Amino acid sequence: MTLNFWKMNGAGNDFVMLDNRDLSLALTQDQIERLCDRHRGIGADGLLCVEPATEGGDFKMRYYNADGGEAEMCGNGARCFGRFVNRLHNDSLTNIRFETLAGMISAEFEAGQVRINMSAPHSLRLNDTLPVEGESLTVHSVNTGVPHAVVFVEDLDNVPVRPWGAGLRYHEAFKPKGTNANFAKELAPGSISIRTYERGVEDETLACGTGMVACALIHHELTGAPSPVSVLVKGGDTLRVGFTETAPHEYTDVTLFGPADFVFHGSVEI
Repeated sequence: MTLNFWKMNGAGNDFVMLDNRDLSLALTQDQIERLCDRHRGIGADGLLCVEPATEGGDFKMRYYNADGGEAEMCGNGARCFGRFVNRLHNDSLTNIRFETLAGMISAEFEAGQVRINMSAPHSLRLNDTLPVEGESLTVHSVNTGVPHAVVFVEDLDNVPVRPWGAGLRYHEAFKPKGTNANFAKELAPGSISIRTYERGVEDETLACGTGMVACALIHHELTGAPSPVSVLVKGGDTLRVGFTETAPHEYTDVTLFGPADFVFHGSVEI
């Protein structure tokens, strides 16, 4: 079977994009994992499919991690998804609404940039002390579509992202599904830099959209920094996270604004 695909990235977080509006594709977890394999496949942090809406949206987004498992949400993937759908419509759209497992998401287009309106975050916790790799870490957590742990550090360049990230990802406190793990540093009031270990990729990625939102909200919780918060990611891009705090620890109008770039398109035998 010949599969036509596009390759995109959002701030360095890269994805295989598939048009499945006719529902002709039914890929297995093993097939998705092989497509995302950087040595034997196309190579990506995840795979996204465009499908028909079933719950009142314009389209449905299906997102799969690099291990082939379906996940609820991906912020960078959602921006790429929105721009990909627009490209399928000859860049004639100004905004769309699409369904995800985390709820309805909206996207607005500004040249090569995309602003998505995220689902409401929940399950926010602050200042948990957890043992990780022989260290005692102050860990904050919030679900921004998927679960995220956030640790603020002084030396972001030298933080052991892989061992600490894996330690948090599989920590007893986040069982049974585990969590994504983020390490952040304040650059200035309202400006942070982050590094992320992604669940399902099981490694550090160049960017993670839901992780950016999680870190920005925790930064606001800890410092009172107003919306929007600027977030510098490992891939070198700076994105903006907007939000409205409606009550203590409760947020609406959470947005993520940043690039969504086409890299190449092609076909592959599966």
